[in-house]
Amino acid sequence: MATDTRRYPREELQALAAESLAAVGAPPDEAEFVAATLVSADARGIHSHGLLRLPLYVESVEAGGIVAGASLRWAREVGATAVLDGGSGFGQVIMQAAVDKARDLAGRYGTATVAVQRGTHYGVGAYWTDQLARDGMIGILVSTTGNSVAPHGSADKFIGTNPLSISFPTGGRPVTADMATSAGAYGKLVDAAGAGREIPAGWAVDHDGVPTTDANAAVAGALIPFGGHKGSAIAVLVELLAGAGGGGNFAYESVDIWNDRSSQIGAGALLIAIDLETLHGDRTALDRAASFRADLTGLRPAKGTDRVLAPGDPEQITDDANGADVTIPAHIDDALRATHLRVTTTATAR
Repeated sequence: MATDTRRYPREELQALAAESLAAVGAPPDEAEFVAATLVSADARGIHSHGLLRLPLYVESVEAGGIVAGASLRWAREVGATAVLDGGSGFGQVIMQAAVDKARDLAGRYGTATVAVQRGTHYGVGAYWTDQLARDGMIGILVSTTGNSVAPHGSADKFIGTNPLSISFPTGGRPVTADMATSAGAYGKLVDAAGAGREIPAGWAVDHDGVPTTDANAAVAGALIPFGGHKGSAIAVLVELLAGAGGGGNFAYESVDIWNDRSSQIGAGALLIAIDLETLHGDRTALDRAASFRADLTGLRPAKGTDRVLAPGDPEQITDDANGADVTIPAHIDDALRATHLRVTTTATAR
């Protein structure tokens, strides 16, 4: 089924999103920043992490699951490590603070590890690791999420979609892998259910553990890890890295705001930065990475393929093609504008 789309200037979409967030109590700078990150996701074609989330964020702020204007607190800092208590604030605001700290520590020590506790959904992982890569640092980010994935061999939800993002610097466009460790992202599942679309085979099982392409049956059931037992192993290790290592809740210890808007999910994240120039004493690693990238994208295309792309290129190409305007699915646009009308009308009536 084709998805109807609409196209708007980025500034218009950002303004609508920011006004909606501000109407429920987000400080102006937070509202504008979160809105910009959501529109950035849509511009890159990642609609599961873009304005689709805006009504969810607004309702969660109203219910207390996300704390607008939360006070961030550095709970611990020892050498090249630090622990950030996010206070259940906007995940994007929390993660930007973590990135800034990791950049500073890696600049001093050559590497940095930042743990995030009491976090919430932070959007597209590449948004954060690419910042580090543009500064010549490897960025590695893992996070826990709500309980939505059945590990290999199980019919029961136990872990999250557990995103993993790695960005490698090249002196130009980074090489970036940004992915859920589930076969499909939960946001894409919700988006498909809302649009009445089927999901690909191999993404999910229903409540009884039977494979399904029905998005609503999958919401009631569970996503499964990508890559069978190997992908499941990676997903479980991400849960441990971000949950135990980051100090956040495990998925089964939390309730996702998709299911309860008042839930303070307590997501954990672990962010690692490695400064390549400090590690090697010169730009050799960056130069070799740039050469590798050029060689990779210069390979002969397989039959049916126009050209070979590096990880992260498809999203950047989509962003470049969008330019000053952004295309979003019609049902996401409808939900955005309905939310904006509701909250701004309520705020005006107060």
